[in-house]
Amino acid sequence: MALAVDEYAAADAVGHRVVHGGDRFLAPTLIDEQVIAAIEELRPLAPLHNEPALKAIQAARAALPDVPHVAVFDTAFHSSMPEEAATYPIPRRWRDEWGIHRYGFHGIAVQSVVAQLEAERIVVCHLGGGCSVTAVLRGRSVDTSMGFSPLEGVPMATRSGSIDPGALIYLLRQRGLDVEELDEALEHESGLAALGGLDDSLGFAVYTYRIAGAVAHMAMALGGLDALAFSGGVGENRQDVRNAIAGRLRFLGDFTVDVVPAREELVIAKAVEMLLA
Repeated sequence: MALAVDEYAAADAVGHRVVHGGDRFLAPTLIDEQVIAAIEELRPLAPLHNEPALKAIQAARAALPDVPHVAVFDTAFHSSMPEEAATYPIPRRWRDEWGIHRYGFHGIAVQSVVAQLEAERIVVCHLGGGCSVTAVLRGRSVDTSMGFSPLEGVPMATRSGSIDPGALIYLLRQRGLDVEELDEALEHESGLAALGGLDDSLGFAVYTYRIAGAVAHMAMALGGLDALAFSGGVGENRQDVRNAIAGRLRFLGDFTVDVVPAREELVIAKAVEMLLA
């Protein structure tokens, strides 16, 4: 959970989590005016996340102007995904000119979880307000449930996850919704919020069914499963959710089920240290 910063301590450098780095930022990057402008250009791809990150960067640079500031991008971890996992079957112009492909998110959190495990084929279920399922082979992301935006994938606290795009076209054409209403509904009125939460039988069933299905998909991408790791507020604190998901997956054979708190701050600190060394 993000917390407001009331004051800044003396530091040798500052690391910043930025959700969307697009195709440009595939590694931790020293922040300057050009980098800030580029992050601003990416704001439409993740408006709920890049906007607060930009405000935090500007505030921190104003408070600590004489130290280096480094941006660490969630999407960068997933740049190792093969084309077959990252490519949408859509017109070439959309892909090549407009950059519509699968970026993936939660990369810093997933990286921190994997660093705490010793297994080759790991699926990380990062379940909190946002939820993602990621396949990691020998430390590298090979597929993940979130795609072009953090809306794709499994159901989340208030986000829908993946639904038929034909249903969205129907709502726009036939039911009179405009784009802003559709965006508001998919981001803030869907997911568990629309199903009564995890303590509702339908909400619990849909949530765990869809996540188990995503894990099975990721096991396919890995050629098997050695470890199933849970992180995030729900992943760490709801044993019933973990049991329901793991129970549906026992046909995959033997694998460990691990609860691993995400330590994003350690990944960011290490990235800053390595960049500036």
